[in-house]
Amino acid sequence: MIITRTPFRITLGGGGTDLPSYYSEFGGFVFSVTIDKYMYINLNTPIVDDLIRIKYSKYEEVPHVDEVQHELAREGLKLMGIENSLEIQSMADVPAGTGLGSSACYLVGLLNGLHCYKSSPVSPHDLAEEACFIEINVLKHPVGKQDQYTAAFGGFTILNIEKNGLVKVDRPAISEDIIDDLENSLMIYYTHTSRSTSEILKEQSKATQDKKSNTHREVVDSLHQIKDIGYKTLEAITKGNLDEFGKLMDVHWRTKKKLSKKISNTMIDDLYEVGISNGALGGKILGAGGGGFMLFYCPKVYQADLTNAMANAGLRRMRFKFDFDGSKVMMNVFNRRQSLQRELKIASAVGKK
Repeated sequence: MIITRTPFRITLGGGGTDLPSYYSEFGGFVFSVTIDKYMYINLNTPIVDDLIRIKYSKYEEVPHVDEVQHELAREGLKLMGIENSLEIQSMADVPAGTGLGSSACYLVGLLNGLHCYKSSPVSPHDLAEEACFIEINVLKHPVGKQDQYTAAFGGFTILNIEKNGLVKVDRPAISEDIIDDLENSLMIYYTHTSRSTSEILKEQSKATQDKKSNTHREVVDSLHQIKDIGYKTLEAITKGNLDEFGKLMDVHWRTKKKLSKKISNTMIDDLYEVGISNGALGGKILGAGGGGFMLFYCPKVYQADLTNAMANAGLRRMRFKFDFDGSKVMMNVFNRRQSLQRELKIASAVGKK
């Protein structure tokens, strides 16, 4: 049995500039951090047959990888050259479609486990690129590169994405005191809605690429602004100007809404204004938009007011801490069993001599 644990993420700045439609022409920049909410992947080998079994919100039992319907699992297995004889079970701390990068966490965690299963060590960079290749090149999902890289590396990550797609990962220099203050000032609430981001991201990508589109100029200009706000966000946080970061979040959210009419709605706008009127300096819907979790930056003195106001609106707070590990193997009984079998074979061979 192999168990991997992969952290979910929150984007602090630059989200949306990691899509190929944008970075291929202008280059991308994303600043994000992972939190202590996880996707768990459990791998095991069947004892009595050679079937593939996959348990998620559905259950699959098939004789060959080509028949697997879960496309992330299918393409992950194919990439690793595994055709049958494996059981995969996933479990997550938060629901899918809530803006924390669950698809990438699933795929990165699965690939990490499969590399362990095949005794083929992999770096976080290569792990992220494999996941990007599957989602962007094979499955043609309208996604960017931040979720895969953030899940693989963990912690505070700066992603500079070149026009050719090459990603450079850096770590910001943030003091422990600033990290503690930031962690204590960010508040996440669940809006009780989930959504597929593909329509929003497809619309954004199409408008970015199609220069004849009526929304092309507005979308591209908004992404330029989002990237610039991302740079300012990184500077504000590293210098400890956290209230400035909160105000930048507000500017970012109002700019982000220009990317698509589907990013927000009346309910989300009302909840956001409730947050701002109860002490938050800024906030946003996490992920592409449309629903899921809402993040606020709120000074400590106003946090009780904000939580009470959100509770009255029917929203529950999700408390969290930052995570600094990235995707990791938590248990590997399989390789210990393999090692024991090899030792027994060697001992047997020596005994026969």
